[in-house]
Amino acid sequence: MLRCFLVLFLLVSSRVHAQRYDIVIRNGRVIDGTGNPWIRADVGIKDGRISTIGPIDAANATRTIDASGLIVAPGFIDVHTHVEGSLNAQPEAPNFTYDGVTTIITGNCGGSSANLQAYFDTLRRQGMSVNVGSLIGHNTVRMKVMKLAFREPTAREQANMEGLVEQAMRDGAVGLSTGLIYTPGTYARTAEVVNLAKVAARYGGIYASHIRNEGQNVKQAVAEAIQISREAGIPVEISHFKVASKPLWGKSTETVELVEAARREGLDVTVDQYPYTASSTSLASIVPTWALADGDSAVLARFRDPAMRAKIRTEMLDGLKKNLRKNYEYAVVAVYKPDSTLNGLSISTINKQMGRKQTAATEADLILDLMERATLNRIQMVYHTMAETDVETILRYPNTMIASDAGVAKLGSGMPHPRAYGTNARVLGRYVRERHVIPLEEAIRRMTSLPAQRFRLTDRGLLRPGYAADLVLFDEKTVSDQATYDQPHAYTTGIPWVLVNGIPVVENGQHTGQRPGQLLLGPGYVQPK
Repeated sequence: MLRCFLVLFLLVSSRVHAQRYDIVIRNGRVIDGTGNPWIRADVGIKDGRISTIGPIDAANATRTIDASGLIVAPGFIDVHTHVEGSLNAQPEAPNFTYDGVTTIITGNCGGSSANLQAYFDTLRRQGMSVNVGSLIGHNTVRMKVMKLAFREPTAREQANMEGLVEQAMRDGAVGLSTGLIYTPGTYARTAEVVNLAKVAARYGGIYASHIRNEGQNVKQAVAEAIQISREAGIPVEISHFKVASKPLWGKSTETVELVEAARREGLDVTVDQYPYTASSTSLASIVPTWALADGDSAVLARFRDPAMRAKIRTEMLDGLKKNLRKNYEYAVVAVYKPDSTLNGLSISTINKQMGRKQTAATEADLILDLMERATLNRIQMVYHTMAETDVETILRYPNTMIASDAGVAKLGSGMPHPRAYGTNARVLGRYVRERHVIPLEEAIRRMTSLPAQRFRLTDRGLLRPGYAADLVLFDEKTVSDQATYDQPHAYTTGIPWVLVNGIPVVENGQHTGQRPGQLLLGPGYVQPK
């Protein structure tokens, strides 16, 4: 009997050893995504999946990649992106793939495709170089039912919104997102969001929130997100966690403690972060939200009414004072379609170049003028509002993921935030290698298994046999973000290989044009009949 067992064992072992691999990655140092130390191992890939991790005979490989001197890690998962439209225009998503990203979650900050089934069908037809999952956006849903109404929903309107969220979850949404500083989401009270989050929770989704305030009232806004988790019974992801108010710089220890206290209570709350001291959003975010209600014609009427304009300007100036700022030098134009020569200039600089009086009140008027000229279309800005000490405090928190808050960038277009190109490389280069804020293995965990666990991507985020073969190969000594605020259009360096579902999309530092990405549908997905 023992002899028969040994013969059988040798036969099975020889077959495993002799199996053919599509790709074998050899001679690399493997970081598996758990936070464990790296190991020396080969990685065998077969049919888009990881087949073996360990010593592999290169003779059994159809193709071999020499990873000498490189780290082999799970592909990075970016849980906070905005790729609606931009991914359709550039399905290769080069700013993401060159930065090691293999999976993205879109539909954040309350804004998503209104019809996820149609959106997913479009992506399936055209293909993409990254895997994609999507949230359903509260702002999108509210706009569809209530337009820009500044009021509570009726019972019927609430039911209609809940029906849209339910349909989106059945179409494959991974959860519900809110953007509670943006119209029309800012007009919603907490109870409205709780009831929508309950629908997402029934389908196994999560709640991802751009909270109601990230400045003076950031603590109250964090508390509201936690309250929604408690009342809706849903996991909560607080988006691009930050402290964006000069008087509160250094207080991130307190906002982090709010999250940790919620976890001690038994609430499933986590955060994500981009590793920069500047944010990026619309110029309209400076304007009081009440002034943006009821559609473009109503907004323009307020801007042009002297009494209303004076009230808007007064509230804007009050906001400056509360944040200990004398003017709008901190606000820099990223994309202004009516006049691209303004891209890269601060509001204060533009005001000065126009020969206008150099006062905060005049600059506030300029902001309203710029919005009028753009017929209220979205004007993208970069806001320098944060402190490095808070960035590092939040990065040290073990439940912080890394996320870009970016779309697919068009090379050379506008002056976007550099996070669109270099978020992950910046963590690996600046905060791991140079500043030693967190260890390398921990940084990889934040970019891989932690986001996979958060968004229930059950076969991604780890290097494990049977998992999808999403991998990134990088040089820990040279990986670096090249994008800056002054020169934002620059791809990451030091990441020569990126594989998505076993197919190289970046090979020896060059995009291959391959589109092997897959749609990652939420647990509530129901196959259409």
